[in-house]
Amino acid sequence: MTACATSPTDIMTAHPLQFRHATHADIDSLVALIESAYRGDVSKQGWTTEADMLGGRRTGADDVQACIDRPRSAILIAERDGGELLACAHVAEEDGAGYFGMFSVNPSLQGGGIGKQVIAEAERLVREDWSLPSMRMTVIDIRDELIAFYERRGYRRTGIKKPFPYGDERFGLPKRDDLRFEVLQKAL
Repeated sequence: MTACATSPTDIMTAHPLQFRHATHADIDSLVALIESAYRGDVSKQGWTTEADMLGGRRTGADDVQACIDRPRSAILIAERDGGELLACAHVAEEDGAGYFGMFSVNPSLQGGGIGKQVIAEAERLVREDWSLPSMRMTVIDIRDELIAFYERRGYRRTGIKKPFPYGDERFGLPKRDDLRFEVLQKAL
């Protein structure tokens, strides 16, 4: 008798994600997740790392609390089974559209479909609950692999560039001098 391996699809079907909005009790766990997805050695386990471009912090408890407390804003948490925090994303209304940011998936789980489900839930919230026509985000414009991921999900480069906030350590410590953001947008 041979044992059958369980595929990631089987695991996702048997244990679907549950979504909820973050509360103040989630702040420390959210900061840890976000930092692990973008900064330091742990982030290099996944493909979303910014560790080669930026050092320092990615976010802090103050940023997360502000997102939770802001009107027409939510941090979506993706969990499975016993409430294990797997992923998150900040969604807010900005200038008549949804804004998607702070998107983080546990680095050891990246590439398994969790992120796609988080994006879909964020888009559903913006479209159905808030009745907004589109979703926007800003991405560091040299992150070609990440931009391609969003383009495969229907986001388009707008050509709108925004300066990186050099000198503001709340956004990290740049390791290069050519960073800037580009706005991506998707009609919902």
